[in-house]
Amino acid sequence: MGSIPFGLIIGKFGYGVDVRKYGSKNIGAANVLRTVGILPGILTFVGDFMKGGASVFLARYLEAGDLIIILAGLAAIVGHSWPVFLKFKGGKGVSTTTGVILVMMPGAFLVLFVVYALICAVFRYTSLSAIISALVFPIVVFFLKMPSLYLWFALAASVIVIWRHQQNIQRLIAGTERKLGQRVRTGREEEKREKLEGVFGATPHSPKKKTEAKGQRGNEP
Repeated sequence: MGSIPFGLIIGKFGYGVDVRKYGSKNIGAANVLRTVGILPGILTFVGDFMKGGASVFLARYLEAGDLIIILAGLAAIVGHSWPVFLKFKGGKGVSTTTGVILVMMPGAFLVLFVVYALICAVFRYTSLSAIISALVFPIVVFFLKMPSLYLWFALAASVIVIWRHQQNIQRLIAGTERKLGQRVRTGREEEKREKLEGVFGATPHSPKKKTEAKGQRGNEP
């Protein structure tokens, strides 16, 4: 279930945009939001969120023990992050992990939601909000005095989310990370530009045309 790539399905089959080619080239909700639009971004979040929540809910419905419930949630996160259908190139696990936490431990979810919202409101970086929330997650579980299995799950989930944000961490350090609401060229705009270039040739403002012009200036005596 975790390997179902909702971002790719919604972007490619719903809007004709392969999100793996644009923005961060990630299939997660944040990249779909930036490169395809608000509605597909929301739909992707809901789909990825439900993958995590449904996995834990189903395990509980079947009256499985804590270990099976935790493994079901962890499998959804791992499947989303490294989907078998996409050669193990998936999302960053935030939406799916959020769904898992909501169903598995609602108290921790509420605390993490507040942390995420505050960091996002102050710094305007969704990636930073996710990273800090992941760091705080095991601490929250510890203070809620939940069974040790849930603490181990929190540690594992946090490691996965932070690991999947390696490039974001590098961009945050370099000061090149995009902030919330910062517009980028959408996948649909790129698709239109590529089609126009195929018919009329490169436009004066296209990257290809700029590169050619720069090369010509460099060859001038």
